Amino acid sequence: MTFQLDLRSGVPVYRQIIDQVHAARASGKIGPGERLPTVRQLAVDLKVNPNTVVRAYRELELTGILTTHQGTGTFLTDAKLQQNEAEREQKLDRLVAEFVSRAGREGFTVQELQERLGSTTKETY
Repeated sequence: MTFQLDLRSGVPVYRQIIDQVHAARASGKIGPGERLPTVRQLAVDLKVNPNTVVRAYRELELTGILTTHQGTGTFLTDAKLQQNEAEREQKLDRLVAEFVSRAGREGFTVQELQERLGSTTKETY
């Protein structure tokens, strides 16, 4: 998995790392049991303080997405978020509405969004 930062986005670096892990997981680019870079290696690759990576990994561990085994590394788990179908639908509706709203503010149409989402592949994330 390759991480990329946008230091001009205004999104904290640790949050960008978290979001990219979630995106890679959702797209299937990484799967359960796959090893993520070590804290030290990712900090060097991204040219950030190791504490930033520790914070991102810790938050992902608290949600059950990652597990760390001393001496062997940090791995993606097969944990699924526990929620009922109604909650899941509400969250998806809210995410879609936010996404469409943000894209509209940037001048994109729903049709452009649909086309891009339709052409998105596992290699995108």
